[in-house]
Amino acid sequence: MKKNVGSIDKIVRIIIAVVAILLITTCTVTGTLAIIVGIVGGAMLLTALFGYCGLYSLIGFNSCTTKK
Repeated sequence: MKKNVGSIDKIVRIIIAVVAILLITTCTVTGTLAIIVGIVGGAMLLTALFGYCGLYSLIGFNSCTTKK
């Protein structure tokens, strides 16, 4: 997999994941919404850690700047 998630994008994704975890653990969101928030937060965390976003590949977007 070629990396397509840049450093600023990674930071934003990690912040979103942390906010999602906080919302769930403080019971601010419950039920079905908590499940959805958890899935979105988990996806954000995984894409930040691996540096690859499948959706970016589908639409042809790349926020990773690499020097050639």
